[in-house]
Amino acid sequence: MVRVKYAGEVYRCKECGNIVEVREPGSGYGELECCETPMDLVEG
Repeated sequence: MVRVKYAGEVYRCKECGNIVEVREPGSGYGELECCETPMDLVEG
């Protein structure tokens, strides 16, 4: 399970291709989801 930790992280949905950049991480315990599946952290 990938959890949002830092501003600037980029996540991509493997189902539809949506891309999200974290501007301000919250204090939640979940993970980012799109299309009812967890989003993947994009490295580099």
